[in-house]
Amino acid sequence: MVSVMLRLCQILFRKEVPEYMTSLLNIAIALLAGLLMTRFFNLWNLPDVTAFLSAGLLIGPCALGRLGIPGLGFPTYENVEALSLLSDVAMGFIAFSIGTEFRLESLQKTGRQAFVIGIVQALTATVLVDLAMAGLHFWKPDLLSLPAAITLGAIATATAPAATLMVVRQYKAKGELTDLLLPIVALDDAVGLIVFAVSFGIAKAMILGNIDLLSIAAGPLVKILASGLLGTLAGITLTWLETLFHSNTNRTSLTIAFVILTVGLSSLEFPAGPLTIGFSPLLVCMMLGTVFCNLSPLAEDLMGRADRWSQPLLAVFFVVSGAELELAVFQDPLLVLIGVVFILSRCLGKYSGAFISAKATGCSPSVVKYLGVTLFPQAGVALGMCIQAKQLGPEGGLVRNIILFAVLIYELAGPLMTRQALMAAGEIGEKPREVRERRARKLAVAQPKAFLKWAAKFRHGKK
Repeated sequence: MVSVMLRLCQILFRKEVPEYMTSLLNIAIALLAGLLMTRFFNLWNLPDVTAFLSAGLLIGPCALGRLGIPGLGFPTYENVEALSLLSDVAMGFIAFSIGTEFRLESLQKTGRQAFVIGIVQALTATVLVDLAMAGLHFWKPDLLSLPAAITLGAIATATAPAATLMVVRQYKAKGELTDLLLPIVALDDAVGLIVFAVSFGIAKAMILGNIDLLSIAAGPLVKILASGLLGTLAGITLTWLETLFHSNTNRTSLTIAFVILTVGLSSLEFPAGPLTIGFSPLLVCMMLGTVFCNLSPLAEDLMGRADRWSQPLLAVFFVVSGAELELAVFQDPLLVLIGVVFILSRCLGKYSGAFISAKATGCSPSVVKYLGVTLFPQAGVALGMCIQAKQLGPEGGLVRNIILFAVLIYELAGPLMTRQALMAAGEIGEKPREVRERRARKLAVAQPKAFLKWAAKFRHGKK
Protein backbone atom coordinates (compact mmCIF):
# COMPACT_ATOMS: atom_id res chain seq x y z
CA MET A 1 0.00 0.00 0.00
CA VAL A 2 2.83 2.38 0.83
CA SER A 3 4.41 1.68 -2.55
CA VAL A 4 1.12 2.42 -4.31
CA MET A 5 0.77 5.71 -2.45
CA LEU A 6 4.31 6.69 -3.41
CA ARG A 7 3.65 5.85 -7.07
CA LEU A 8 0.45 7.93 -7.00
CA CYS A 9 2.42 10.85 -5.58
CA GLN A 10 4.93 10.55 -8.40
CA ILE A 11 2.20 10.38 -11.07
CA LEU A 12 0.00 13.15 -9.71
CA PHE A 13 2.76 15.64 -9.02
CA ARG A 14 5.09 14.44 -11.82
CA LYS A 15 8.14 14.52 -9.59
CA GLU A 16 10.14 12.31 -7.28
CA VAL A 17 8.98 11.80 -3.71
CA PRO A 18 10.72 14.28 -1.37
CA GLU A 19 13.64 12.89 0.58
CA TYR A 20 12.06 13.72 3.94
CA MET A 21 8.95 11.73 2.96
CA THR A 22 11.11 8.74 2.07
CA SER A 23 12.83 8.96 5.46
CA LEU A 24 9.51 9.14 7.31
CA LEU A 25 8.15 6.17 5.37
CA ASN A 26 11.32 4.20 6.07
CA ILE A 27 10.91 4.87 9.79
CA ALA A 28 7.28 3.75 9.65
CA ILE A 29 8.11 0.63 7.63
CA ALA A 30 10.96 -0.23 10.02
CA LEU A 31 8.71 0.03 13.07
CA LEU A 32 5.80 -1.86 11.48
CA ALA A 33 8.04 -4.62 10.11
CA GLY A 34 9.72 -5.06 13.48
CA LEU A 35 6.44 -5.23 15.40
CA LEU A 36 4.84 -7.68 12.97
CA MET A 37 7.95 -9.86 13.03
CA THR A 38 7.69 -10.16 16.83
CA ARG A 39 4.25 -11.80 16.37
CA PHE A 40 5.81 -14.36 14.03
CA PHE A 41 8.82 -15.00 16.27
CA ASN A 42 6.61 -15.38 19.34
CA LEU A 43 5.43 -18.70 17.88
CA TRP A 44 8.89 -20.04 18.80
CA ASN A 45 9.21 -17.91 21.95
CA LEU A 46 12.20 -16.00 20.55
CA PRO A 47 13.31 -12.60 21.94
CA ASP A 48 11.92 -9.42 20.37
CA VAL A 49 15.48 -8.23 19.67
CA THR A 50 16.04 -11.16 17.31
CA ALA A 51 12.72 -10.39 15.60
CA PHE A 52 13.67 -6.73 15.09
CA LEU A 53 17.07 -7.64 13.66
CA SER A 54 15.53 -10.23 11.34
CA ALA A 55 12.97 -7.69 10.16
CA GLY A 56 15.84 -5.32 9.36
CA LEU A 57 17.56 -8.01 7.30
CA LEU A 58 14.28 -8.66 5.46
CA ILE A 59 13.66 -5.05 4.45
CA GLY A 60 17.35 -4.20 4.06
CA PRO A 61 19.45 -3.84 0.89
CA CYS A 62 20.24 -7.56 0.96
CA ALA A 63 16.59 -8.66 0.61
CA LEU A 64 13.43 -6.68 -0.22
CA GLY A 65 15.44 -3.50 -0.63
CA ARG A 66 17.03 -4.99 -3.75
CA LEU A 67 13.67 -4.74 -5.52
CA GLY A 68 14.06 -0.96 -5.52
CA ILE A 69 10.41 -0.34 -4.68
CA PRO A 70 10.13 2.91 -2.67
CA GLY A 71 8.62 2.37 0.75
CA LEU A 72 9.01 -1.41 0.73
CA GLY A 73 12.50 -1.41 2.22
CA PHE A 74 15.94 0.17 2.14
CA PRO A 75 17.29 0.02 -1.45
CA THR A 76 20.81 1.09 -0.46
CA TYR A 77 22.97 1.30 2.64
CA GLU A 78 22.91 5.08 2.20
CA ASN A 79 19.17 4.96 2.96
CA VAL A 80 19.94 3.04 6.13
CA GLU A 81 22.68 5.51 7.07
CA ALA A 82 20.16 8.34 6.71
CA LEU A 83 18.50 7.07 9.90
CA SER A 84 21.75 7.05 11.88
CA LEU A 85 20.52 10.03 13.92
CA LEU A 86 17.73 7.88 15.37
CA SER A 87 20.24 5.14 16.13
CA ASP A 88 22.51 7.58 17.99
CA VAL A 89 19.59 8.86 20.09
CA ALA A 90 18.43 5.30 20.82
CA MET A 91 21.91 4.36 22.05
CA GLY A 92 21.78 7.43 24.28
CA PHE A 93 18.59 6.20 25.94
CA ILE A 94 20.07 2.71 26.33
CA ALA A 95 23.16 4.13 28.04
CA PHE A 96 20.98 6.41 30.19
CA SER A 97 19.01 3.39 31.42
CA ILE A 98 22.16 1.38 32.15
CA GLY A 99 23.40 4.31 34.24
CA THR A 100 20.74 3.44 36.82
CA GLU A 101 22.68 0.26 37.60
CA PHE A 102 25.33 2.40 39.29
CA ARG A 103 23.22 3.44 42.27
CA LEU A 104 25.43 3.72 45.35
CA GLU A 105 23.32 1.25 47.31
CA SER A 106 23.72 -1.32 44.53
CA LEU A 107 27.43 -0.68 44.09
CA GLN A 108 28.01 -1.34 47.79
CA LYS A 109 26.82 -4.91 47.20
CA THR A 110 28.13 -5.74 43.72
CA GLY A 111 30.50 -2.92 42.79
CA ARG A 112 33.74 -4.79 43.54
CA GLN A 113 32.58 -7.93 41.74
CA ALA A 114 31.38 -6.00 38.68
CA PHE A 115 34.63 -4.02 38.49
CA VAL A 116 36.89 -7.09 38.70
CA ILE A 117 34.80 -9.24 36.34
CA GLY A 118 34.39 -6.39 33.85
CA ILE A 119 38.13 -5.91 33.49
CA VAL A 120 39.16 -9.58 33.59
CA GLN A 121 36.66 -10.85 31.02
CA ALA A 122 37.50 -8.02 28.60
CA LEU A 123 41.27 -8.53 28.84
CA THR A 124 40.94 -12.32 28.61
CA ALA A 125 38.95 -11.98 25.40
CA THR A 126 41.59 -9.64 23.98
CA VAL A 127 44.47 -12.00 24.84
CA LEU A 128 42.81 -15.11 23.39
CA VAL A 129 41.72 -13.34 20.19
CA ASP A 130 45.22 -11.87 19.81
CA LEU A 131 46.74 -15.33 20.14
CA ALA A 132 44.25 -16.89 17.71
CA MET A 133 44.64 -14.14 15.11
CA ALA A 134 48.43 -14.16 15.46
CA GLY A 135 48.34 -17.92 14.93
CA LEU A 136 46.46 -17.38 11.66
CA HIS A 137 49.04 -14.78 10.64
CA PHE A 138 52.02 -17.06 11.23
CA TRP A 139 50.21 -19.97 9.58
CA LYS A 140 49.44 -17.93 6.47
CA PRO A 141 50.91 -14.37 6.47
CA ASP A 142 49.02 -13.41 3.30
CA LEU A 143 45.72 -14.23 5.00
CA LEU A 144 45.93 -11.75 7.89
CA SER A 145 48.59 -9.21 8.83
CA LEU A 146 49.84 -8.78 12.39
CA PRO A 147 48.49 -5.17 12.71
CA ALA A 148 45.03 -6.40 11.70
CA ALA A 149 45.30 -9.29 14.17
CA ILE A 150 46.17 -6.91 17.04
CA THR A 151 43.29 -4.60 16.10
CA LEU A 152 40.81 -7.49 16.07
CA GLY A 153 41.98 -8.49 19.54
CA ALA A 154 41.21 -5.01 20.85
CA ILE A 155 37.75 -4.94 19.27
CA ALA A 156 36.99 -8.26 21.01
CA THR A 157 36.57 -6.39 24.32
CA ALA A 158 33.35 -4.67 23.23
CA THR A 159 29.97 -6.06 24.29
CA ALA A 160 26.62 -4.81 22.95
CA PRO A 161 24.67 -3.13 25.78
CA ALA A 162 21.55 -2.60 23.65
CA ALA A 163 20.63 -6.23 22.99
CA THR A 164 21.37 -7.24 26.58
CA LEU A 165 19.23 -4.45 28.03
CA MET A 166 16.31 -5.25 25.70
CA VAL A 167 16.32 -8.93 26.71
CA VAL A 168 16.40 -7.99 30.40
CA ARG A 169 13.52 -5.56 29.91
CA GLN A 170 11.35 -7.84 27.79
CA TYR A 171 11.51 -10.76 30.22
CA LYS A 172 11.75 -8.60 33.36
CA ALA A 173 14.80 -10.54 34.52
CA LYS A 174 15.70 -10.15 38.18
CA GLY A 175 18.44 -11.64 40.32
CA GLU A 176 22.14 -11.62 41.11
CA LEU A 177 23.17 -12.38 37.52
CA THR A 178 21.10 -9.50 36.13
CA ASP A 179 22.38 -7.12 38.80
CA LEU A 180 25.97 -7.89 37.79
CA LEU A 181 25.42 -8.11 34.04
CA LEU A 182 24.42 -4.53 33.24
CA PRO A 183 27.25 -2.79 35.16
CA ILE A 184 29.77 -5.17 33.55
CA VAL A 185 28.42 -4.37 30.08
CA ALA A 186 28.70 -0.67 30.90
CA LEU A 187 32.30 -1.05 32.06
CA ASP A 188 33.14 -2.73 28.76
CA ASP A 189 32.97 0.62 26.99
CA ALA A 190 35.61 2.21 29.22
CA VAL A 191 37.88 -0.84 29.18
CA GLY A 192 37.40 -1.21 25.43
CA LEU A 193 38.39 2.41 24.77
CA ILE A 194 41.71 1.97 26.59
CA VAL A 195 42.54 -1.45 25.13
CA PHE A 196 41.61 -0.37 21.61
CA ALA A 197 43.61 2.86 21.82
CA VAL A 198 46.74 1.01 22.94
CA SER A 199 46.41 -1.88 20.48
CA PHE A 200 45.43 0.34 17.58
CA GLY A 201 48.34 2.68 18.32
CA ILE A 202 50.72 -0.29 18.16
CA ALA A 203 49.10 -1.52 14.93
CA LYS A 204 49.51 1.90 13.29
CA ALA A 205 53.11 2.10 14.44
CA MET A 206 53.83 -1.26 12.81
CA ILE A 207 52.46 0.03 9.49
CA LEU A 208 53.69 3.65 9.57
CA GLY A 209 56.91 3.04 11.47
CA ASN A 210 56.42 5.64 14.23
CA ILE A 211 54.87 5.41 17.70
CA ASP A 212 52.96 8.30 19.29
CA LEU A 213 53.24 7.33 22.96
CA LEU A 214 51.30 10.40 24.10
CA SER A 215 48.24 9.55 22.01
CA ILE A 216 48.42 5.88 23.01
CA ALA A 217 48.71 6.54 26.74
CA ALA A 218 46.79 9.77 27.27
CA GLY A 219 44.18 9.75 24.48
CA PRO A 220 41.73 7.18 25.89
CA LEU A 221 42.14 8.42 29.47
CA VAL A 222 41.36 11.98 28.41
CA LYS A 223 38.29 10.76 26.50
CA ILE A 224 36.99 8.82 29.51
CA LEU A 225 37.61 11.73 31.91
CA ALA A 226 36.04 14.26 29.52
CA SER A 227 33.00 12.02 29.03
CA GLY A 228 32.62 11.55 32.78
CA LEU A 229 32.86 15.30 33.40
CA LEU A 230 30.31 16.18 30.71
CA GLY A 231 27.89 13.51 31.93
CA THR A 232 28.28 14.66 35.54
CA LEU A 233 27.57 18.30 34.69
CA ALA A 234 24.55 17.26 32.64
CA GLY A 235 23.26 15.05 35.49
CA ILE A 236 23.61 17.81 38.08
CA THR A 237 21.87 20.31 35.79
CA LEU A 238 19.01 17.88 35.06
CA THR A 239 18.55 17.22 38.79
CA TRP A 240 18.30 20.96 39.48
CA LEU A 241 15.95 21.77 36.60
CA GLU A 242 13.67 18.85 37.44
CA THR A 243 12.75 20.59 40.73
CA LEU A 244 11.27 23.53 38.79
CA PHE A 245 8.48 21.40 37.30
CA HIS A 246 5.54 19.72 39.03
CA SER A 247 3.84 18.01 36.09
CA ASN A 248 4.98 14.45 35.37
CA THR A 249 4.60 15.15 31.67
CA ASN A 250 6.88 18.19 31.78
CA ARG A 251 9.51 16.44 33.89
CA THR A 252 9.50 13.47 31.54
CA SER A 253 9.92 15.83 28.58
CA LEU A 254 12.83 17.49 30.39
CA THR A 255 14.52 14.13 30.96
CA ILE A 256 14.12 13.16 27.31
CA ALA A 257 15.49 16.54 26.20
CA PHE A 258 18.61 16.07 28.33
CA VAL A 259 19.34 12.62 26.91
CA ILE A 260 19.10 14.01 23.38
CA LEU A 261 21.19 17.05 24.40
CA THR A 262 24.00 14.91 25.79
CA VAL A 263 24.02 12.75 22.65
CA GLY A 264 24.44 15.91 20.59
CA LEU A 265 27.17 17.37 22.79
CA SER A 266 29.04 14.06 22.71
CA SER A 267 29.75 14.53 19.02
CA LEU A 268 31.93 17.59 19.70
CA GLU A 269 35.69 17.42 19.30
CA PHE A 270 38.31 20.11 19.86
CA PRO A 271 42.13 20.17 19.89
CA ALA A 272 44.11 20.58 23.10
CA GLY A 273 47.78 20.74 22.21
CA PRO A 274 48.90 17.44 20.69
CA LEU A 275 45.65 15.72 21.75
CA THR A 276 42.11 15.88 20.40
CA ILE A 277 39.53 15.92 23.16
CA GLY A 278 36.40 14.00 22.26
CA PHE A 279 33.62 12.18 24.07
CA SER A 280 32.08 8.72 24.14
CA PRO A 281 28.27 9.08 23.77
CA LEU A 282 27.75 5.86 25.72
CA LEU A 283 29.90 6.99 28.65
CA VAL A 284 28.39 10.49 28.72
CA CYS A 285 24.80 9.21 28.79
CA MET A 286 25.69 6.51 31.33
CA MET A 287 27.16 9.15 33.61
CA LEU A 288 24.07 11.34 33.09
CA GLY A 289 21.88 8.46 34.26
CA THR A 290 24.23 7.57 37.14
CA VAL A 291 24.39 11.09 38.55
CA PHE A 292 20.66 11.70 38.10
CA CYS A 293 19.58 8.44 39.77
CA ASN A 294 21.88 9.10 42.75
CA LEU A 295 20.84 12.75 43.27
CA SER A 296 17.14 12.98 42.41
CA PRO A 297 14.64 11.37 44.81
CA LEU A 298 12.18 10.97 41.91
CA ALA A 299 14.72 9.62 39.41
CA GLU A 300 13.37 6.07 39.31
CA ASP A 301 9.88 7.19 38.31
CA LEU A 302 11.13 9.66 35.68
CA MET A 303 13.60 7.22 34.15
CA GLY A 304 10.86 4.60 33.97
CA ARG A 305 8.65 7.05 32.06
CA ALA A 306 11.53 7.87 29.70
CA ASP A 307 12.08 4.14 29.10
CA ARG A 308 8.44 3.66 28.08
CA TRP A 309 8.63 6.67 25.76
CA SER A 310 11.76 5.33 24.08
CA GLN A 311 10.47 1.80 23.36
CA PRO A 312 9.35 2.52 19.75
CA LEU A 313 12.66 4.30 19.15
CA LEU A 314 14.59 1.24 20.32
CA ALA A 315 12.53 -0.98 18.04
CA VAL A 316 13.47 1.19 15.04
CA PHE A 317 17.10 1.14 16.22
CA PHE A 318 17.28 -2.66 16.12
CA VAL A 319 15.50 -2.90 12.77
CA VAL A 320 17.95 -0.37 11.31
CA SER A 321 20.82 -2.33 12.88
CA GLY A 322 19.55 -5.45 11.11
CA ALA A 323 19.31 -3.58 7.81
CA GLU A 324 22.97 -2.51 8.19
CA LEU A 325 24.18 -6.12 8.26
CA GLU A 326 25.79 -7.21 5.01
CA LEU A 327 25.27 -10.80 3.85
CA ALA A 328 27.97 -10.26 1.22
CA VAL A 329 30.60 -11.11 3.82
CA PHE A 330 29.68 -14.79 3.37
CA GLN A 331 31.00 -14.75 -0.20
CA ASP A 332 34.68 -14.94 0.79
CA PRO A 333 35.54 -18.36 2.35
CA LEU A 334 38.81 -17.09 3.84
CA LEU A 335 37.03 -14.17 5.49
CA VAL A 336 34.46 -16.59 6.90
CA LEU A 337 37.30 -18.71 8.28
CA ILE A 338 38.86 -15.73 10.06
CA GLY A 339 35.43 -14.68 11.29
CA VAL A 340 34.68 -18.11 12.76
CA VAL A 341 38.05 -18.20 14.56
CA PHE A 342 37.43 -14.67 15.87
CA ILE A 343 33.96 -15.60 17.16
CA LEU A 344 35.09 -18.82 18.86
CA SER A 345 38.18 -17.32 20.48
CA ARG A 346 36.27 -14.24 21.68
CA CYS A 347 33.45 -16.34 23.16
CA LEU A 348 36.01 -18.56 24.89
CA GLY A 349 37.74 -15.48 26.28
CA LYS A 350 34.52 -13.88 27.51
CA TYR A 351 33.28 -17.09 29.11
CA SER A 352 36.54 -18.18 30.72
CA GLY A 353 37.35 -14.66 31.93
CA ALA A 354 33.90 -14.25 33.48
CA PHE A 355 33.99 -17.78 34.95
CA ILE A 356 37.38 -17.38 36.64
CA SER A 357 36.80 -13.84 37.96
CA ALA A 358 33.23 -14.55 39.13
CA LYS A 359 34.44 -17.58 41.07
CA ALA A 360 37.35 -15.63 42.54
CA THR A 361 35.06 -12.82 43.76
CA GLY A 362 32.64 -15.18 45.49
CA CYS A 363 29.68 -15.08 43.11
CA SER A 364 26.95 -17.71 43.30
CA PRO A 365 27.30 -20.89 41.21
CA SER A 366 24.61 -19.74 38.73
CA VAL A 367 26.48 -16.49 38.08
CA VAL A 368 29.78 -18.32 37.66
CA LYS A 369 28.19 -20.74 35.19
CA TYR A 370 26.04 -18.44 33.05
CA LEU A 371 27.48 -14.90 33.20
CA GLY A 372 29.96 -15.44 30.38
CA VAL A 373 27.23 -16.49 27.95
CA THR A 374 25.37 -13.20 28.45
CA LEU A 375 28.49 -11.26 27.35
CA PHE A 376 28.62 -12.72 23.83
CA PRO A 377 26.49 -10.11 21.93
CA GLN A 378 28.51 -7.50 20.03
CA ALA A 379 27.41 -4.64 17.77
CA GLY A 380 27.52 -0.84 17.86
CA VAL A 381 30.69 -0.19 19.87
CA ALA A 382 32.65 -2.72 17.80
CA LEU A 383 31.43 -1.17 14.54
CA GLY A 384 32.45 2.25 15.85
CA MET A 385 35.96 0.95 16.42
CA CYS A 386 35.97 -0.35 12.83
CA ILE A 387 35.51 3.21 11.57
CA GLN A 388 38.74 4.23 13.26
CA ALA A 389 40.44 1.08 11.95
CA LYS A 390 40.05 2.48 8.40
CA GLN A 391 43.28 4.40 9.12
CA LEU A 392 45.11 1.10 8.55
CA GLY A 393 44.28 1.30 4.85
CA PRO A 394 43.41 -2.02 3.14
CA GLU A 395 43.94 -3.83 6.46
CA GLY A 396 41.23 -1.66 7.96
CA GLY A 397 38.77 -2.81 5.30
CA LEU A 398 39.55 -6.43 6.12
CA VAL A 399 39.02 -5.78 9.84
CA ARG A 400 35.66 -4.17 9.08
CA ASN A 401 34.44 -7.12 7.02
CA ILE A 402 35.49 -9.62 9.69
CA ILE A 403 33.67 -7.65 12.38
CA LEU A 404 30.59 -7.33 10.13
CA PHE A 405 30.53 -11.11 9.79
CA ALA A 406 30.93 -11.56 13.56
CA VAL A 407 28.27 -8.96 14.38
CA LEU A 408 25.82 -10.68 12.02
CA ILE A 409 26.24 -13.94 13.94
CA TYR A 410 26.36 -12.33 17.39
CA GLU A 411 23.30 -10.15 16.86
CA LEU A 412 21.07 -12.98 15.65
CA ALA A 413 22.24 -15.64 18.13
CA GLY A 414 23.37 -13.47 21.07
CA PRO A 415 19.96 -12.32 22.40
CA LEU A 416 18.64 -15.88 22.34
CA MET A 417 21.70 -17.16 24.23
CA THR A 418 21.34 -14.34 26.75
CA ARG A 419 17.71 -15.25 27.35
CA GLN A 420 18.54 -18.94 27.75
CA ALA A 421 21.33 -18.13 30.22
CA LEU A 422 19.03 -15.92 32.32
CA MET A 423 16.34 -18.61 32.26
CA ALA A 424 18.83 -21.31 33.29
CA ALA A 425 19.96 -19.06 36.16
CA GLY A 426 16.34 -18.83 37.31
CA GLU A 427 16.06 -15.07 36.72
CA ILE A 428 13.34 -15.21 34.05
CA GLY A 429 9.99 -16.61 35.11
CA GLU A 430 6.86 -17.47 33.18
CA LYS A 431 4.81 -14.47 32.12
CA PRO A 432 2.10 -13.91 34.78
CA ARG A 433 -1.41 -14.92 33.84
CA GLU A 434 -2.73 -11.43 34.58
CA VAL A 435 -0.34 -10.04 31.93
CA ARG A 436 -1.35 -12.64 29.32
CA GLU A 437 -5.03 -11.91 29.88
CA ARG A 438 -4.73 -8.15 30.29
CA ARG A 439 -6.16 -7.27 26.86
CA ALA A 440 -9.08 -9.71 27.24
CA ARG A 441 -10.01 -8.21 30.63
CA LYS A 442 -9.93 -4.68 29.24
CA LEU A 443 -12.11 -5.69 26.30
CA ALA A 444 -14.62 -7.31 28.66
CA VAL A 445 -15.24 -4.05 30.54
CA ALA A 446 -14.76 -1.63 27.62
CA GLN A 447 -17.78 0.24 26.31
CA PRO A 448 -18.68 -0.64 22.69
CA LYS A 449 -18.05 2.15 20.20
CA ALA A 450 -21.13 3.98 18.93
CA PHE A 451 -20.28 3.16 15.33
CA LEU A 452 -20.06 -0.56 16.10
CA LYS A 453 -23.47 -0.42 17.84
CA TRP A 454 -24.95 1.28 14.81
CA ALA A 455 -23.36 -1.25 12.44
CA ALA A 456 -24.74 -4.14 14.50
CA LYS A 457 -28.24 -2.67 14.43
CA PHE A 458 -27.96 -2.06 10.70
CA ARG A 459 -26.95 -5.67 10.06
CA HIS A 460 -29.73 -6.95 12.31
CA GLY A 461 -32.34 -4.73 10.65
CA LYS A 462 -31.15 -5.74 7.19
CA LYS A 463 -31.60 -9.38 8.07
